[in-house]
Amino acid sequence: MSSGDLRLQEYGYLVYYALLQQHGGKLRTLRVGIAQINPTVGDFTGNTRKIIESVKRATAMELDIVTLPEMAITGYPPEDLLLKPHFIRQNRESLNTIAEHTSDIAVIVGFIDSDKDTYNAAAILYDGKLAGVYHKHFLPNYGVFDENRYFQSGSEYPILIIRGVCVGVTICEDMWYEAGPALIQSHAGASVLINIGASPYHAGKGSYRERMLATRASDSAAILVHNNMVGGQDELVFDGNSLIINEKGEVITRAKQFEEDFLVADLDVESVLRHQLHDPRRRKATPWVRDRLVRAIRIEVSDECPAGAGPPLLPASFERLDELTEIYSALVLGTRDYVRKNGFEKVVIGLSGGIDSSLVAAVAVDALGADNVIGVSNPSRYSSPGSVSDAEALARNLGVRFMVIPIEKAFTSYLDMLTEPFRDTDPDITEENLQARIRGNILFALSNKFGWLVLACSNKSETATGYTTLYGDMAGGFIPLKDVPKTMVIELAKHKNRQAGWDVIPAAVLTKPPSAELRPGQKDTDSLPPYEVLDPILKAYVEDDMTIDGIVAMGFDRSTVTRVARMVDSSEYKRRQSAPGIKITPRDFGRDRRLPITNRFREDAQDT
Repeated sequence: MSSGDLRLQEYGYLVYYALLQQHGGKLRTLRVGIAQINPTVGDFTGNTRKIIESVKRATAMELDIVTLPEMAITGYPPEDLLLKPHFIRQNRESLNTIAEHTSDIAVIVGFIDSDKDTYNAAAILYDGKLAGVYHKHFLPNYGVFDENRYFQSGSEYPILIIRGVCVGVTICEDMWYEAGPALIQSHAGASVLINIGASPYHAGKGSYRERMLATRASDSAAILVHNNMVGGQDELVFDGNSLIINEKGEVITRAKQFEEDFLVADLDVESVLRHQLHDPRRRKATPWVRDRLVRAIRIEVSDECPAGAGPPLLPASFERLDELTEIYSALVLGTRDYVRKNGFEKVVIGLSGGIDSSLVAAVAVDALGADNVIGVSNPSRYSSPGSVSDAEALARNLGVRFMVIPIEKAFTSYLDMLTEPFRDTDPDITEENLQARIRGNILFALSNKFGWLVLACSNKSETATGYTTLYGDMAGGFIPLKDVPKTMVIELAKHKNRQAGWDVIPAAVLTKPPSAELRPGQKDTDSLPPYEVLDPILKAYVEDDMTIDGIVAMGFDRSTVTRVARMVDSSEYKRRQSAPGIKITPRDFGRDRRLPITNRFREDAQDT
């Protein structure tokens, strides 16, 4: 930048004084809208329609700015669709269509830019044109993310001049770093920082994200507008929970969780600029910041000063949900969007009378409606009368269609068929698994005949230890509880009943010992430690990557820990063949935790 150019930081202050003069010593607020939408990956027609509807709504409300989430046009994450040139082309055509519907309002929307390389980008649209583009700097490549596989990093720090106010735009991960683009933009004079995101949910993520964003707003001495995507996409759920945080790090408004929403607020830019003038940190920019200010380019979007203020907005803000409500809501949204976005209308569930299938059925009814859920009981010679009656009572309580298809004839036929091959052997887990696989066959026969999606009922404790039958109770098109530990399943079932105000899930289901009922008197504890012991061990070993010694030091029996670790390590081949399920914990199987199936490493080898 030449000596004759106006430094952007100084520009921000000069705009402040100029606006004060033009408005009699009082700045008009900047009116901003957050369109928290639920896009579908690859649905350019549907996503574009949603975005245009949001733009029209914002225009009718005479907003100055409306924001849409990261990759709102394509949906997130598009994964290897990004390697298809015609996918990128359609994304750009959709952006052009959206631009045609803009007038005197700045629209900030996520898309894929292709300019010598491919970028995760934010478009700034105004008056029918593309006024500017921001390229994401920090590309996450951990956990569920693979952005380095597809994108080039951005290198510039654009400052948008909207209604004479300096505004910085960033994308999701950019705001997670203390020394990131937002810090440069704030030192270059930005009073408002807009961050569009697609930050996926896990339990506790929302409160952590809020604390982090509040710190960024306070450190930058700027108002932070965070628009987070909402909706389910395969294993991921995006929780929404968009925020506006003032320059002091205080949340001034919050959008709904797990629902689409349109949040509007007036931003007091005068207060921000006053705060910045009194903040001594802004006069002590580090050499790192000063070196990058040269790349803080200015983009004039709308330089005219604000008109007279519109009628004051009624405050609209929503309290955060408690943990169990939050998790249950994520399961409902993830199930609904997986079923609906993949073109299914109805689901079928094997109702065993146990707590896992009961919770899956309750979630499915809340997600899809009782008319779209079918429960099937497949009693065998080992099924207790109570399990059959509990399944029937659950179906009646939920109002779902209930079918009873006994498996005894099929099971007897299998045993007869295998009499010769199994001669001189004792009955064991083989005969137990036959029953689970017969049930899987029946559910998929119904699926084939009627087009119903099979919801499997395995939980994370079972999936982790391999305490589930491949092609049997694992069989399904989707597993809602795949990342939910058994102890949490129990808490969620109790929570469902508390929320309903009565025992939707029969009390007997909550109190009887868990059992697969594949042999006389069978209990889960015959094969597994009690779940209140097992689940903490699994969290330490699977999610926290703790050593066996470290887990033993937590107070657990060494032989129990070693046995659990061996079960986890030997079950990778099963997990790799399971259906997708909703990510609830910080580290789920599949997208987060990736281990080779063929693998001889065992931490407990010295103990064998």
